[in-house]
Amino acid sequence: MGVRGLHGFVASSCPHVCTVVNFKELAERHRSQHPGGTPTIVVDAMCCLRYWYTPESWVCGGQWREYYSSLREFVRTFTAVGIKLIFFFDGMVEQSKRGEWVKRRLKNNREIAKIFHYIKSRREQPGRNMFFTPSGLAIFTRFALKALGQETLCSLQEADYEVASYGFQNNCLGILGEDTDYLIYDTCPYFSISELSLDSLDTVMLCREKLCQSLGLHLADLPLLACLLGNDVIPEGMFESFRYKCLTSYASVRESCDRKGNVILAVADHISKVLRLHQGEKKLEEMLPLGPNKALFYKGVASYLLPGQKSPWFIQKPEDVVTLDKQVLSMSSDPESKQEFPMCMDSESKQKLPVGTDPEFNLEAPMCTNTEVKQEDPVNVGPEAKHQVTVVLDPEILKVARAQHVQAESYLVYSVMSSGEVECSNSLEDATDQALPSQAFVYRPVRQRVYSLLLGGGGGGSSTGPAVKEWFVYSGNPLRQPDLVRPLQMNIPGGTPSLRQLWLSQEPGIQAQRLDTLLACFDLSSSREELQAVERPFQALCCLLVYLFVQVDTLCLEDLHAFIAQALCLQGKPTMELADLQLDHIDPRAVQLATLLVRGLTTLVLVNGACGSPWEMADFMPWHLFDGKLFHQKYLQSEKGYTAEVLVEQNRSHVTRFHTLKSVVCKACGKESRPIVSRRHWRPHHAAPFIVFFGDTQAVQAESCHYFQDRVNKQVSHGCS
Repeated sequence: MGVRGLHGFVASSCPHVCTVVNFKELAERHRSQHPGGTPTIVVDAMCCLRYWYTPESWVCGGQWREYYSSLREFVRTFTAVGIKLIFFFDGMVEQSKRGEWVKRRLKNNREIAKIFHYIKSRREQPGRNMFFTPSGLAIFTRFALKALGQETLCSLQEADYEVASYGFQNNCLGILGEDTDYLIYDTCPYFSISELSLDSLDTVMLCREKLCQSLGLHLADLPLLACLLGNDVIPEGMFESFRYKCLTSYASVRESCDRKGNVILAVADHISKVLRLHQGEKKLEEMLPLGPNKALFYKGVASYLLPGQKSPWFIQKPEDVVTLDKQVLSMSSDPESKQEFPMCMDSESKQKLPVGTDPEFNLEAPMCTNTEVKQEDPVNVGPEAKHQVTVVLDPEILKVARAQHVQAESYLVYSVMSSGEVECSNSLEDATDQALPSQAFVYRPVRQRVYSLLLGGGGGGSSTGPAVKEWFVYSGNPLRQPDLVRPLQMNIPGGTPSLRQLWLSQEPGIQAQRLDTLLACFDLSSSREELQAVERPFQALCCLLVYLFVQVDTLCLEDLHAFIAQALCLQGKPTMELADLQLDHIDPRAVQLATLLVRGLTTLVLVNGACGSPWEMADFMPWHLFDGKLFHQKYLQSEKGYTAEVLVEQNRSHVTRFHTLKSVVCKACGKESRPIVSRRHWRPHHAAPFIVFFGDTQAVQAESCHYFQDRVNKQVSHGCS
């Protein structure tokens, strides 16, 4: 994340850039300087997840009660000293950063493979040095913070820009995160989350002014430096030869610095002593070897300009716009300046061309030769207007979806409707376990029905909605291109209601329609009565379990017992008791089953939001339904043949509920011709592998054996192209 090599350089060569500060003292000083104001810290939540996740266990699916307690303590500590926190989460992956996103996901795959190898060889969890965040952590953290009464926002572009902008425009006390891009933005002070001591509220402040003094630069030079070194927009290799030339001509090489440190010093020296001589007189492309990467480089530098800021490295035209060949790109973030974006219409779809269609520059603004359309400043209309294609034409519905997205009240809904492109990061899945399919495939039919609902292809007849681009991580997916996934028609008695009905209607009976739609997304309309009879919060869990067991025929009765028993035993169990729970050993299959369930809960967040929230979000938050170690314990016990009474810890009321929930799931699965049998009664075919085939198209076909093949492939083959 951030600028290549800058973190290590600051730590080793410029330690004076880092100053220990105390948040309580800073808050008191802020109040004295701004009477009546509240000291506010903008938190880059994505940078803080690893810090917040303090539970010892992490491979079993997540210790969600412990994690929730950790978040609550974090919030309480800052609230106690009068500091307000504003949390920002990544809501979109910008096209210019997709390559970096893919690179990190593939690296994560290699790390996950090492984790499973360790578990199989030692039957225990690896050390913290191999720590990987539990699946769904970022998604559920949003809802946890909202439940704790915190202002939580989801970005419409990369979160770091919105974090820096908010801090800059609202005179905030500072930014809390772990991203060297915050040393580049000219915004409020930047504090390190990794150096934070919650007991004392001491942390390290990284001072960009001191960094500039060390490098002989001005604050306005830092975006140029960042792009020449490489960041999330500019690939590191793009200016490798340029950096080498700077280093060879640099006369003040420090022996105390490593090669990367001296490269940074050399590039900064070139900026201050060579480029600055012609600043404002020559264009950057006349001074730097930009070549065909000119537009991308300009875009990279401009991406650091916050609202109202300009760069002295851009020769300003009267309109504050620099034209690059046939592309128009703003060189200013001044809200008073107009932004120009040439748009063009696809003769077939009659929609704006998708982002990144320019093969040379891969800019957000599409390239065309026909009529130009002038748009308002993206600061006013929302930054997503710069690079997204709206696929939903009802402005009121899109406005509602956008508001819910920004307020972190939904998941993926706005991405589907605004750009037709979604992503899901890595999950703790064993690539060598061919008996269990990836969660990406298991829940794809659900997503396809949601796409039908959101994109208007579900109003009777065959689905005609556009394909959605899915960047989902699973074994064997090189992520060179997205999977093109078409909507799948839903079967709802009386037809599929419109989004206006589901989201805006207050008519009697609409809540029943919302529930009907949710169940139809899981293809469980026939089990409505059974599921409705289940008490909260187990209604959502049973829905998810029925779907899982219908889809995956390698799940057995022992698995069902473990899922139900842990959910029942979790109710009322103290957090410390969960933290103290010890496991005999770690089973890799149980790790992957936990992943399947938790990713199912994130899918429920998507479906519930798309259907107008027929269920309370709290009903499928994991701290109410799932605990990783507790599930693992019940799984190991169930594998040994423990009775229901032992599984639910001899609690009589739990025994009754256990049999009730088991009966609901088994009956619903029976309606789908899916008997749930004990592993001891399995026939050999259950050990058959799960195989992924890649065809000539961008879409993915998934196949396995027997029931899973009959169930999933039939739906995927209808839904993918």
